[in-house]
Amino acid sequence: MTGFANSSPALIGNTTFHDVTSDRDGQVYRVFIYRPDDEAPEQGWPVLYMTDGNAVIGTAVDVMRAQANYPSGTNIAPGVIVTIGYPLNAAYDPLRRSWDLGPPPGKTYPPFFENSPVVKTGGAEEFLSFLEEQVKPMVEAVLPIDPDRQSLFGHSFGGLFALYSLFTRPSAFTTWIAASPSIYWENRTIDQYYLQFAAAPKTRENAKLFLSCGEYETDKLAPFQIGAADEAERLAQKKVTLNDAYAIELMERLNNLPGRPIHAQFEIHPGENHMSLLPVAVNRAIQNAFAIRKSV
Repeated sequence: MTGFANSSPALIGNTTFHDVTSDRDGQVYRVFIYRPDDEAPEQGWPVLYMTDGNAVIGTAVDVMRAQANYPSGTNIAPGVIVTIGYPLNAAYDPLRRSWDLGPPPGKTYPPFFENSPVVKTGGAEEFLSFLEEQVKPMVEAVLPIDPDRQSLFGHSFGGLFALYSLFTRPSAFTTWIAASPSIYWENRTIDQYYLQFAAAPKTRENAKLFLSCGEYETDKLAPFQIGAADEAERLAQKKVTLNDAYAIELMERLNNLPGRPIHAQFEIHPGENHMSLLPVAVNRAIQNAFAIRKSV
C-alpha cells in the first residue's frame, strides 16, 4: 500500500496461527489460537472451537476483547478461541469446506467454476477426527483447558458439522452452537445420525445446543429480494431450506428425549439473511461459550 507513511500490517491481538498437516490425509489446515492476557483460572480456560476459521477469527477475538473486560455488564469471562481454516487469505475455501463439513456418505457435484475440480462432500468424520486427535492435543499441550467447558461453533455447513459432531461424539464438547445449520442437506442425511444419538445420548453434564437462523432464512424474503427478477425462484428455494422450521423441529425432538440429555434452544435474529447472520452468530457463540457460571 502506498500513500501512508510508517504503515504496518494490522494484527489480531493475542492471536497466532499455525499451519498443521493432517496425519490422516496430508491436507494442511490453518489453526488460529487466541489466548487471554490473564492468568488461567485454577480449572483451566474455557475454550471455543470454530469452523471456517479464516472467516470468524477476527470477529470472535474482537467480541471477546470488547466484552470480557466488563464481566459485570456482559457476563462473559475470558477464554481461549481456536478456529480451524485453510492456508489462504480469503474467508473461505469452498471446495475444501464442502468436503470437510459434509456428513458422510456425501455426494459429488459439478465444479463451482470452469476448469476447477468437482465438488465432493462427506468428509466430516475425517475432519472431526483431525479436530479431536490433533488440534485439541496441540492446544492442550500449551494452554491449560477446562475439560468441562469446551464448545463447538459452526455456521451453515459448519452448523451441520456441529450437529454431526454432537450426534456421533456427544461427549466431545459440552456446548454446541449451530447457526443456520443446513439440516435439509442431501435429503436430510443428518437424520440418520440423530437416530444413532437418540438411541444412546451420552452427553456431558449440562450439555447445551444453541440453534439459530436469520429472519430472512424463514419463509420471508429480505426487502432487497422483493420484486427481484428471481423472486419466485427464491421463494421456491425457501420451501426447501426453511432453516427455522427444521431447527425448531430438531429442538423439540431433542428436548423430548428421555432424561433430557441435552437442552436445546432456538432463536431467530431479526433483519439477518444467511450470510449477514455470521457476525451476529459469532457474538452469540462467544456469549454462550464463555458465560460466567453462577455458583449455587
